[in-house]
Formats: sequence, structure tokens, C-alpha cells
Amino acid sequence: MSVDRLERINSLLKRVIAESIYVVMQGDPVKPGLFTVTGVSCGKDLRDATVKVSVFGDDEVKELGIKHLARNARRFQEIINKQIRLKFTPRLTFQLDKSLEKGDEVLSIIDKIENAS
Repeated sequence: MSVDRLERINSLLKRVIAESIYVVMQGDPVKPGLFTVTGVSCGKDLRDATVKVSVFGDDEVKELGIKHLARNARRFQEIINKQIRLKFTPRLTFQLDKSLEKGDEVLSIIDKIENAS
């Protein structure tokens, strides 16, 4: 499979999952507005996909959020199956992405350095 096609599928999966979070997570104790889908990486055979998610809140909220996403993975797969035409619907694995937090830390360090000089 070409790399370009895999990138397009990853992008499409990211968009569909991000749009469906509000529908799937409705009524869960973790509010859907706390999630940001930062990336999706699908395996070359398109049978598995890792969804990287940033969750706004403390460590407890983040852990709870990832657990609820994993619990609702089947519903996400059903939505993907309806909206995207693929031979196989990938099994989703949700993973906490801390890159946004690290970026905020770097920006705050830069601000401190600028204010100190």
C-alpha cells in the first residue's frame, strides 16, 4: 500500500473519530469537550489503528477519559464502518498524547526567560 494512501486513511479516520466523540461520549462522566484527537496511525494492513488523544484535565480525568474511549471503541468502529468504505474496519486502540502538555511547558519556560531579561 502506498504511503500517500495510508496518510489519507489516517487523516480520514482522525476526522471521523473527532467528529463522532460528541455522539459516542454523550452521557459519560467525562465530557466530550475535554478530548482532542491529535493523530491516528493505522497499520499497513488496515486492521489496527492507534488513536492518539489529548485530554484536558488532571491525571485522574485523563486516565478516566482514555478508559471511557477504550470502552466505547466498538461504537467508534461502527461509525467508521458506516462512513468510510474500507475492506476492514480497524480495531481502535486509544493512547494518551502528552505532546500538547509538553508544548505548553516549553512555551511557559520561554515566557519566563523573556520576562527575566
